[in-house]
Amino acid sequence: MKSAAPKKGAADASGTHLWLVMMKAHRTLERLAIHSIESSEVGLSDFAVLEMLLHKGAQPVNEIGRRVGLTSGAITTAVDRLASRGLVAREAHPSDRRARIVRLTAAGEAQAAEVFSAHKAAMDLAASGLSKTERATLIQLLKKLGISAGNSAPRHSEEEHVGTSASAPRP
Repeated sequence: MKSAAPKKGAADASGTHLWLVMMKAHRTLERLAIHSIESSEVGLSDFAVLEMLLHKGAQPVNEIGRRVGLTSGAITTAVDRLASRGLVAREAHPSDRRARIVRLTAAGEAQAAEVFSAHKAAMDLAASGLSKTERATLIQLLKKLGISAGNSAPRHSEEEHVGTSASAPRP
C-alpha cells in the first residue's frame, strides 16, 4: 500500500501543506502587527480608521466601516473616540444630507503618520528575511493564489464574508 506522506527529503507541495505554512506565517505576522499597533497606544479599530483616512483622504463614515470591516455601531464608536481625542472631525456630506464625512485633523494626520511609520518599520523588519525581489514575487503569487482560490470556492452570501480578509482591518 502506498503511503500518503511525502517521501523523505521531498518537499511537500500539497495544497494542505501550503495552507498550513501560510497559516503559521500569518499567525506570526499578525502577532507582530498587533503588538506594533498596540504599542503605539492605538487600538486596532482606531488604527484601521486612521490608516484609511491617512492614505485615502476624507471618507463617508459608512464607507470607512465597510472598508475596514466594522459594523455601523463599531465605526460610530471608533469615530467618536478619535473625535474626542481631536484626531478626526465630522463634516456634512456635500451631496447627501444623511451622510457624514470624516477627515483627519492636523493633529490626527500627524499622529496617523507617526503611528503608521512605526508600524511600517516593524512590518519591514518582520519581512527582512526576504529580499525586495522575493517580497514582490511572494505578493504576486499570493494575489494569484487568492484569485484562483476565490474562483474555485463555493459562492456565499455577503453576510458570511464579514470579518474575512476581504473586509478585515489590515494590521
